[in-house]
This record gives sequence, structure tokens and C-alpha cells, in this order.
Amino acid sequence: MNKRPLITLILAAGKGTRMKSNLPKVLHPVDDIPMLHHVIKMAQAVGSEQIIPIIGYEKEKVKSSIASFQLACAIQDEQLGTGHAVMQTESIVGNVDGDILVLSGDVPLLRETSLLSLLEVYRNEKASAALLTAEMDDATGYGRIVRNKEGQFSEIVEHKDCTPLQLGINEINAGIYLFDSQLLFKTLKLIKNNNRQNEYYLPDVLPHFIQFGKTVALQLMADSTEISGVNTVEQLAEINQIYKERKK
Repeated sequence: MNKRPLITLILAAGKGTRMKSNLPKVLHPVDDIPMLHHVIKMAQAVGSEQIIPIIGYEKEKVKSSIASFQLACAIQDEQLGTGHAVMQTESIVGNVDGDILVLSGDVPLLRETSLLSLLEVYRNEKASAALLTAEMDDATGYGRIVRNKEGQFSEIVEHKDCTPLQLGINEINAGIYLFDSQLLFKTLKLIKNNNRQNEYYLPDVLPHFIQFGKTVALQLMADSTEISGVNTVEQLAEINQIYKERKK
């Protein structure tokens, strides 16, 4: 059996308004290296045959920063959500029959072992989608993972839409996904932007996967700090501190 190609898309189009800086968020340094470089190296480490950063804000600066990696970039000029970002890559990889890993350019602490575990559960369960999840003592603001009676994936409910019962769930969506490429681009055409932000959200494809009778696998992470994102200067300082501790 031929091994399917692995393509990694990296969400890297945002400005990062709360960083109070004109530098694109993904170019802020962790351990003196732009965050995006850490994420690209991680994608390389897990065997990606193609890596496509999806860029937007100050795209020329971002392109220039990552020029040495020699990657084709997709452009998201208007930031209309994570689903919309992935739609911008269809012209590059829409015809490929493979697996698509989606990473965030502002999550530089993710470990190779976590991604390899995600790939393993995806392949072992013959899934069409898989996502990393994490347990948080305080899950405020995160999408909750709702499982069915068998303990399998049922849906993701955003914090603001949770029932009182669902607010008690502490397993959250880590925002790291793996998809069958053909099914991903098929279901992206079915998602709507009828939400408060008028955005197309990538997790909205998952109910369609379930509807098509496909398996959505879950992989719970051992260490939730790996998915810490950067939205503020304070969070950047925290992440730099964690990175230093790890290197000791």
C-alpha cells in the first residue's frame, strides 16, 4: 500500500492586534527565532511532503522571513475565519489525494511526539479526520469536545454556545487537525458563516464528516501547555520562558 502524501497547512495570516506591534504576529520571536519558523520545522520533522503557510497581513514581510524554506504560500487577504483560510489552498493542493495537517503559526511549543500520536490514531482508526484535544482546569473560552456514549467524537461546541452541562466539560479542541484532503475540500463547500463573527470556521466541516459516516478520531494530549497560543506580549513572554525551561 502506498503511503499517502502528508501536506501541512500553517495558519499565519493574522495581524495579532493585541501584540501592539506592526510586526505580523507569527514573526514575533521565541528563543530568538520567529514563531513561524518553529512551526515549519515541526511540519518538516513529522514528514510533510509539502508545507503551505497561509499568509495575509504584511505578507511580503512574512514571505521574506521564510524565504530560506522555499515554500509556496497561499494568500488570505481578508481574514474570514480558519475555514476560509484553508479554502485558499484548494488551487494548490485540492487535487492531491492525501492527508492534510493544519497547524497554527502562533503555537510554537507543540512537540513532534504529539503530532506523531495524532497521525498514528488517524491511521489506526482509519479515520477521515482527527484532532488533538487537551484537558484544561479552566476551559473558559475554548470549544468543548462532546463525546457520544461510546466515548467517540460527537461535536465541538463553542464556549458561548455551551449548555450549563457542557460548560462542565474540560476537554477542549486544541485547534490542530488532520483531514482526508478530498473530503476536506468537499465539506468546506458546505460550511456557512452564519455566526456572530460572519466567519467560516474549520471545525464546522466535522459534522459533515460524521453525516457521511466517516470516523473522526480524537487524541488527548498529555501536556496542554504545548498548545499555548500567542495573542499578547505577556503570552509571548510566558512562551519564551517555557521554551527556555524545556531546553535545560
